[in-house]
Amino acid sequence: MTQISTQREPHPSASIPAGATSGFSYPQHFERLGRILPYSEALIISSVPRGGLQVTQAAHGNDALLRSYIKGMHALDRVSWQTIIGGQALSGQDACGKHGFDNCSFRQQIMSVSGFAHIAAARIRNVILPGYDGVLQVYRKLDQEPFSAADLQKLASAAKEIETGLGRDRESRSDRKHQPTPFWAHRPAARQFIFDHDLNELLGEDRLSQLDDRLRHQIVQHARQQLQLLNGQPSFADRLQLPDSRSDLWTFRVSVFKSYPALSDGPVIFFCLQPTCGEWSLIRQEDFQADADLSRLIPSMKFMRDEFQNVPTLDEIAKLSHLSPYHFHRQFSDLMGLTPKHFMLECQIQKAKSQLAGGEAGLPEISKSCGFSHQSHFTSRFKQATGLTPTRWRRMIVQSRG
Repeated sequence: MTQISTQREPHPSASIPAGATSGFSYPQHFERLGRILPYSEALIISSVPRGGLQVTQAAHGNDALLRSYIKGMHALDRVSWQTIIGGQALSGQDACGKHGFDNCSFRQQIMSVSGFAHIAAARIRNVILPGYDGVLQVYRKLDQEPFSAADLQKLASAAKEIETGLGRDRESRSDRKHQPTPFWAHRPAARQFIFDHDLNELLGEDRLSQLDDRLRHQIVQHARQQLQLLNGQPSFADRLQLPDSRSDLWTFRVSVFKSYPALSDGPVIFFCLQPTCGEWSLIRQEDFQADADLSRLIPSMKFMRDEFQNVPTLDEIAKLSHLSPYHFHRQFSDLMGLTPKHFMLECQIQKAKSQLAGGEAGLPEISKSCGFSHQSHFTSRFKQATGLTPTRWRRMIVQSRG
């Protein structure tokens, strides 16, 4: 792993490259960042579709920091969340107040244990997945200077260039980059919606406005019900499907935390719109360099996307991740927020929708090409995933076009 000197002086002509169309290099960005902004550790952190934050990259791989996030300490990271919400680069003092930061749990329980005294963060949009923003976060030790306003400007510029480079690299890997997204597959820019115990939206009040009235009403209603069901549990999560005004189902991962100090003094509930199998398939193993457990699942995910028509067994899928079927299923479900079965069904349904929207293939042909054993099985699974039969869904698409 690239080691970056913390004693280098900023070079006035140094800048982070915008990134090529492929082969985005995280180590190169960390190394060049060190030339313009001395630091002791740098992380890339992303919000994730299961709720919360996750470290995806680490310049030096500080074990104490990484372990803290794996153990759920992201719930204390007010600096990252306030940066994501406000969009401005912040220091620890900016996010928590000077005296508040000195006494905050994140500094005392995480930073101090790792030997750090100063922190700053700048937002990166769509770090790994569309709609899931994160931050470029940097740390300094006690014998180093706190982050200045000029440092924050440099950090924000570096984060923007990383964001641009990641976007270009993601586009270069997209198998649909030269094709317009069909209107039935369009999704809102906002993919996660977070509420406190008073049902205040914590990521901005305009996010729910991107959804239709029926979805908005159901999300708020479900949030109210779930917050009343905590009953002493520290957290719980569930998979939720909600119909929109056309009766098409949207799938969310709902995660409820009794305590999430980074966002609120009381309970917090996350509604995370689940990525499509196409969006998952663009992820590379190196995108999760700081999380070996999740990184090892990616080959299996790509295998499912490529081979779902052939209905591979769990043994065949797990083998690519060098895990037993039992441990693969458990790890995949915990880290991805859905089961392998749900992921493969998503792949089948997306292909079926594409063929149904094309209007030419009949149901028996679509059923076979998508890997269903027979047409009745296809119809049942399609309705389970979308809320509509294939025939009704196709009719809805035809009417929407007209």
